[in-house]
Amino acid sequence: MTEPPAPLTAPPDASSPAGPPPGPVTAAAPAPPSVALRASLAGTAVSLLLVLAIVFGSRLLKDFDSALLPYAVATVFLAFGVAYRYTVWISSPGARRLFKQGWRSLFSAVNFRKAPTALPRMIATYLGFQKFLGARSHARWAAHQLIFWGCVLAAAITFPLTWGWFTFTAESGAGPGYEMRIWGFRILGFDSLSLAGWLMFHGLDIAAVLVIPGASYFLWRRMKDRGAITGQRFGYDLVPLIALIVISVTGLLLTFSSIFLHGGGYQFLAVLHMVAVVFTLIYIPFGKFFHIVQRPAAVGMQLFKYTGRQDEQVFVCKRCGEPIDTAPYVENLRGTMRDLKLDFDAWAAYCPRCKRVLRGSAYLGHVKKGFK
Repeated sequence: MTEPPAPLTAPPDASSPAGPPPGPVTAAAPAPPSVALRASLAGTAVSLLLVLAIVFGSRLLKDFDSALLPYAVATVFLAFGVAYRYTVWISSPGARRLFKQGWRSLFSAVNFRKAPTALPRMIATYLGFQKFLGARSHARWAAHQLIFWGCVLAAAITFPLTWGWFTFTAESGAGPGYEMRIWGFRILGFDSLSLAGWLMFHGLDIAAVLVIPGASYFLWRRMKDRGAITGQRFGYDLVPLIALIVISVTGLLLTFSSIFLHGGGYQFLAVLHMVAVVFTLIYIPFGKFFHIVQRPAAVGMQLFKYTGRQDEQVFVCKRCGEPIDTAPYVENLRGTMRDLKLDFDAWAAYCPRCKRVLRGSAYLGHVKKGFK
């Protein structure tokens, strides 16, 4: 039976399970214009810092490859967009509170003494292996892992090369020996015909092989799963997957062209690949990929909740006595609701089941009785 539509009400009074009649919810005020200005300044500052890092990291552009200029420009736009949206995001009351609590937990000496290994474990399980996805579906977890590690590998190779931080220099004109340098300093030498050399020059192909099955699975799921189809949007849910597949396929075709076709069609594929990469980099701050930037901030929040559980600061439901979450987390949620002037922060003292029961009681007591 579908729950009757009723506006959220003030929290029930202790003496009456039904509580007062339903009332309207106060709408949150729109973000002030100063947030956009602050975000623009943050984006500009981060972009300028990246430009300076490119100039000095490439030894005053001595190691910068001009053929990669479109990629470098796209990363500057990426830096601006990420800084802009991140600033807007943490300016909202809810995100700002969680952000502050996360950093406070992260740098807390007390937390470190109580659980010195908590942060490394959360980084590994929450960011690296994303174990929380395995609870939803093992197939989705495996596909997400393929995309995640493929993108991490591609970013670790592409960005430093694009910025001129990494260079590969032949030791001699005739020999297969190469040197890898970072910021002009020699890191290691390797034989291009060895396994290490093959892995060095085909790292992006390996990343593409990881990304294609993962992105294809999610694209297939978006086409077949009714739950996914119901709420999906083409630009938000499908375009990112298509972009990843196009980037990966065109990257593999570039290698195929150079090895088996003696460069046939290479120029067209290179332009197509570049367009796909540039589009995706610019799209990241304003689409679904932005969760990549948001996810690390959640580690601090997980640490905040973890330390509350370690201290046995468990908040129980006011009605049924079942545990809801840690007491500091619930209080943080209530503070956010007060900041937003929602006027029903006391509802956080009840578990989801009891909220539904109390709302049903309020409906029967104050709405439906008018039809008797």
